[in-house]
Amino acid sequence: MKRIISCMIVSALLGLSGLAHAGERAGAVSLSPFVGGYHFDENQGLRENRLVYGLRLGYDWTDSWETELVGDYVRAETFATKADNSVWSFRLDMLYNFMPHAAIVPYLAGGVGGIHFEHTAANGGDLSEPTVNAGGGVKFFMTDSIALRFDGRYILDFSNDNFRHEAYHNVEYSAGLTFLFGGKKPATAAVHEEAPAPVAQAPEAAPAPLPVPAAEPTPGHYKYCVTLPIEFDIDQDVIRPEYHDQVARVGNFMKKYPTTTAVIEGHTDNAGTYNHNMELSQKRADSVVNDLVQNYGIDRSRLAAKGYGFTRPVADNATDAGRQKNRRIEAIIDCAFDVQQVQPPERLCMSLVLDFDSGKADVKPQYRDEIAKVADYLKQYPTTTAVIEGHTDNVGSPENNMKLSQQRAENVVSFLVDKFGIDRSRLSAKGYGSTRRISYNNTPEGRQQNRRISAVIDCVVK
Repeated sequence: MKRIISCMIVSALLGLSGLAHAGERAGAVSLSPFVGGYHFDENQGLRENRLVYGLRLGYDWTDSWETELVGDYVRAETFATKADNSVWSFRLDMLYNFMPHAAIVPYLAGGVGGIHFEHTAANGGDLSEPTVNAGGGVKFFMTDSIALRFDGRYILDFSNDNFRHEAYHNVEYSAGLTFLFGGKKPATAAVHEEAPAPVAQAPEAAPAPLPVPAAEPTPGHYKYCVTLPIEFDIDQDVIRPEYHDQVARVGNFMKKYPTTTAVIEGHTDNAGTYNHNMELSQKRADSVVNDLVQNYGIDRSRLAAKGYGFTRPVADNATDAGRQKNRRIEAIIDCAFDVQQVQPPERLCMSLVLDFDSGKADVKPQYRDEIAKVADYLKQYPTTTAVIEGHTDNVGSPENNMKLSQQRAENVVSFLVDKFGIDRSRLSAKGYGSTRRISYNNTPEGRQQNRRISAVIDCVVK
């Protein structure tokens, strides 16, 4: 038994290493053979640990909710006579799958059923008793439709002799495979590229098309994934001003090539509930779509928004930095073959980030060089203006934090005016207190990152 389970685990890990997409899907039928162990209550007079074999037949009503018919068989042995007895179990279970579109899908389960003992006439003959069960497990998807599954159940076997007052406490643990058939498959995971912009080639010279998030590519088109380095404040869907040039990259590209379409994908970290994060990621995607429509004139019919919550992380959610990377936007652009090249947009804005000591608004000397870069840029492009944004952590009252953040912003404005001669009319200060955190405030490092200045420059570069 241990050797079988070890082989299953190794197979699952090998399958997960190359996994593109996986998980449960509404409308799918599943078939799950399994083998494991069955521990009988010592009061039943049966040897406690025996092998169990069985089969589950399931149906996914939604991506998360699933019903299963289960049947299994145990060859039991009585303590008194050492005789073998066949034990058949059957039940109807309801499962709730957490993170149904992930490669690893944990679940909770419970149900009702019955157990049938085939005893000899000398031992009282056959016996059937009702059961209830509760437990859970985990599925490791090795492909879209094959998963390694581990399951554990606590089973109450109610004695017919004393139904109201006595129940046998049994345990079943098993490992097996799950095969899914049919159902609506989720969109393929996006391909993450570090290059600043995709480059499409003519058909005869183009490389093989990249994996795409649509089930089938549009005839005569490539699919390219543009990973927009747009990161969001915690629990927010508003695009930060410093990322408008990133949206411009997609907007300018789609204006240049009017036959292209795009799917905007929104993602979150794993803080909060599944449903809340799905809603938040959808709002983030909608924000980018609205920006493309309103500011770049892209027809809404060419755009689609899709939120994936925390089901597709690109970094470890155990760290603040990883969670920040997971609060992101991706754009999947459907490009016609006649798109010959993509020119990266000009730099439209730059940003400045300063850290402050807790409760302080003084500009640290070590940031003079960073502020000088902003000043040099403003001098080089005299038509530009800048909004200096001040932020705090959550230590202190909201009113004091608003005042502190405003003072921090005003101090940087004064620094630019007094030290570098920037005209004050080109600068404005705005305090946001602790309302726009970029990190979690439960660690000193996170609070330090939230005590900052952002200089958002409205650029007209000619």
